[in-house]
Amino acid sequence: MTETALTYENFTTDPFRNLTPADETNGALRILKWAYGNFGDSIIYSCSFGAESMILIDLISKVKTDAQIVFLDTDLHFQETYDLIDRVKERYPGLRIKLKKPELTLEEQADKHGAALWKSDPNQCCYIRKIKPLEDVLYGASAWISGLRREQSPSRQNTDFVNKDERFKSIKVCPLIHWTWDDVWDYIEKYELPYNELHDFQYPSIGCIPCTSRVKSGEDSREGRWAGSDKTECGLHTLGDNSK
Repeated sequence: MTETALTYENFTTDPFRNLTPADETNGALRILKWAYGNFGDSIIYSCSFGAESMILIDLISKVKTDAQIVFLDTDLHFQETYDLIDRVKERYPGLRIKLKKPELTLEEQADKHGAALWKSDPNQCCYIRKIKPLEDVLYGASAWISGLRREQSPSRQNTDFVNKDERFKSIKVCPLIHWTWDDVWDYIEKYELPYNELHDFQYPSIGCIPCTSRVKSGEDSREGRWAGSDKTECGLHTLGDNSK
């Protein structure tokens, strides 16, 4: 009897909930092999090109050399991020890396919503420039991959390997949930992976220029995002409705 493929509609629980990984990849490689075996070309990696992304890109390339990878290009990223994407394309030429832009240019957004929307209404800015584009990308896709780690912040501590994603009505696969920040950098250094140079200057989490800042010693990796506000997530990993 053929095993029924996991879908958003029939999801009940993470099939790897009881997995206690003890390998070098903390279970990530096993999860990726399962994910591509289960979803094939219908799974997309939404990649931020942060430090965690380098791990996933390297592991994904071992499982599926022509995997689909999407970067949400808000037009507000650091030049170092775009430079890194070029380096990744050179190292992994088989990967299908796509830069997905929002429907509105920055000028059109300013005309419609006012200048510097990321200051006046950051949730709406994230919806226009990140959430809506990913909705478009994931339309028709069975699953997507994310680099969330439990250690990153309190809001991510309960993330499983395989999750029912109510935001995008999809399956969200998170292979790195058991990785620590030290694990990430040990792997990067061991395999000499490219990474964003801003990480060397106290930027553990790198997003759009206006909403990214350095963190102080002892702060968690998300403290540098939307500093000075109670916003900690762009909305890609929360259920709240940011649209207006």
